[in-house]
Amino acid sequence: MNKRALALIALHVLLLIYSSTSFFSKNAAQQEFLSPAFIGFYFGMIVVLGIYAVGWQQVIKHLPLTLAFANKAVTVAWGMFWSVAFFHEAITAQMIVGAIIVMAGVALFSYADAREQQEANAAGGDA
Repeated sequence: MNKRALALIALHVLLLIYSSTSFFSKNAAQQEFLSPAFIGFYFGMIVVLGIYAVGWQQVIKHLPLTLAFANKAVTVAWGMFWSVAFFHEAITAQMIVGAIIVMAGVALFSYADAREQQEANAAGGDA
């Protein structure tokens, strides 16, 4: 597996971790302000954001920034996962259609980016 593929896998693991902030923030919002539970969930969210910040800096060393930002949209799907898994919320057809549209946009962008990268590599190889 090449470095770019590993960086993309790392990015998606990182985005999964990042998306868990919705779990922490929603739980914190359901607690009494400054209660031990509120502080615990809030602290958990801050820890996750810190991990994400450090990981993001490492990932963008290996991927184009535009590609990394485009893939950030996958957090829509992860957010839906967290809402069902932990809050037993219903996913509507509109939510699924919206997530599919977002994911299709990411896939199209990734395909176009990969194609552009291949063309740039081919042009550089001819020189």
